[in-house]
Amino acid sequence: MTTPRVSVVMAVYNGAPGLTATLESLLAQTMADFELIAIDDGSTDGTLPILAAYRRRDARIRLLTQANQGLTRALIRGCAEARAAVIARHDCGDRSHPERLAKQLALLAGDVVLVSSAVRAVTPGGELLFVTRLDGDEAHRSLLHDDARHIKSIPHHGSAMFSRDTYLAAGGYREPFRVAQDVDLWVRMATLGRIAIPDQELYEATVHPTAISSVSRKQQIAALRLIVAMRDGGDSAALLAAAARLHPRRRSARREAAALYFMARCLRAQRSTAAREYLLRAIRRNPLHWRAWASLLTGK
Repeated sequence: MTTPRVSVVMAVYNGAPGLTATLESLLAQTMADFELIAIDDGSTDGTLPILAAYRRRDARIRLLTQANQGLTRALIRGCAEARAAVIARHDCGDRSHPERLAKQLALLAGDVVLVSSAVRAVTPGGELLFVTRLDGDEAHRSLLHDDARHIKSIPHHGSAMFSRDTYLAAGGYREPFRVAQDVDLWVRMATLGRIAIPDQELYEATVHPTAISSVSRKQQIAALRLIVAMRDGGDSAALLAAAARLHPRRRSARREAAALYFMARCLRAQRSTAAREYLLRAIRRNPLHWRAWASLLTGK
């Protein structure tokens, strides 16, 4: 068996609705020399049958299964299984531009240790919310020097590509971080070299109102404070123990309504007619969300 040039690592938990689109975007890559390590993290929906069907169709797919252990542990296992010298991340429900792997791989050279790209954020229905762009040098400076409230990471966790040697030298994903596990890794990688973020939109991320980033922002900020404290010389053992006590929040109507309202505001900025639908969904989840009511009634 020949060694692939890139190992794409993707953890999936109950991701059946968006999984097919994700897999098709990966199998359509112009750089075909890769393996996809898909970790089914104890899904209870149709995820496993979809992954199994695609594995039978394409030998580049390696399917790992486990009882539900959470994203961080799944990524640790996936990266440990990677056979290629380069690892690319991908999230279920997201899509990669056909040239993503090829273009990112070309940039992962010299003193560059981490590559991302501009990222399109879209609703589950595909409507554009916003595009995130960031200069690689600015991301590098921020990761090494900014405080928790102002630190800038790469545009999206799933858009990352890095060498396996860099991953190991940085210490890999750390199990105690159930949230912000990506920023924790990027901070340590930033001490080893530069970051490249081309302005091309090579990755499309689907925003869900029930995602960790939508409902666990306070926990993420708390985790970022711990990451920054360790970066700046704090007691790693005590700070990692504190990180282990942080858990993603459970979904709630109030938090989902807040996320839906945010998405509606983004859609309105894009002049999308879908904004009204998201305002109504926010109100259905939380009838007391006065900002959603005000935006719906005033059209602003």
